[in-house]
Amino acid sequence: MSIFKNLLNKRNNNPQGEMNFLDHVEDLRWHIIRSVAAILIGAIIIFINVEWIVDKIILGPAHNEFISYKFFCSLGKFLHIDAFCLGKVNMEFQNTSVAGQFMMGMSISLMLGFIIAFPFILWELWRFVKPALKPIEVKYAKGGVFWCSILFFLGVIFSYYIVIPYTINFFGNYKLSPLVKNITTMDSYYETMSNLTLAMGIVFELPVFVFFLSRIGILTPEILRKQRRVSILILFIISEIITPPDLFSCLLVFIPLFLLFEISVKISDRTASDRRKKEAMNE
Repeated sequence: MSIFKNLLNKRNNNPQGEMNFLDHVEDLRWHIIRSVAAILIGAIIIFINVEWIVDKIILGPAHNEFISYKFFCSLGKFLHIDAFCLGKVNMEFQNTSVAGQFMMGMSISLMLGFIIAFPFILWELWRFVKPALKPIEVKYAKGGVFWCSILFFLGVIFSYYIVIPYTINFFGNYKLSPLVKNITTMDSYYETMSNLTLAMGIVFELPVFVFFLSRIGILTPEILRKQRRVSILILFIISEIITPPDLFSCLLVFIPLFLLFEISVKISDRTASDRRKKEAMNE
């Protein structure tokens, strides 16, 4: 709440004057406009090349030659673990509406435009909030845009190369009966892919969320350690929800999430230690 109160006292370029509520609304509006413009620029670039992007990137995990299938199959043979080597992908796609493919191209362009523009959006958010922060808070938040962007892209990459291939392979080959043929709509395929991609991008921001919650005292390393078993259960449930219903795929997602949790505990521990030192110095 203190950040929002400080925003109301944020000064503009004139050091003698303070920004009123409408000035802040106008300031925020331009940050939003620039962010939306960045998304649209990225979306236009994607839409110009949308056919190649759909065939090579969006439908990449639906091809048997996809790099992840080759890599994990080779790894499975090296480790003598058959579960790593997935079967061939048997998926056929269809469009069920007149403007379906055009609207799909628009949706893909906007989603990828958002992913491309994500660092710029964070930077615009940071520019809006930064004047309301104290120098010490700015110091601790330094590099936040960089690390948030890195973690988000790691989540997107992890989803695209690991989670999505296993998900597509499992559901594409699953049949209740040999008489039932799987013919997937592009809407269904794209919805599954986009949901998993954005979900993993957000989940990988866990260390950042823990850092800021620890900075304001809501989270402590003691709480995280005390609730470790509950947290592990929650992470396992999340992994089960966003992956096919088999143990191997679940563990494939759970292990990185668990490592992120342990990193978050270390971050919370260091943040709490810094806060205690600061409080001791003020006394």
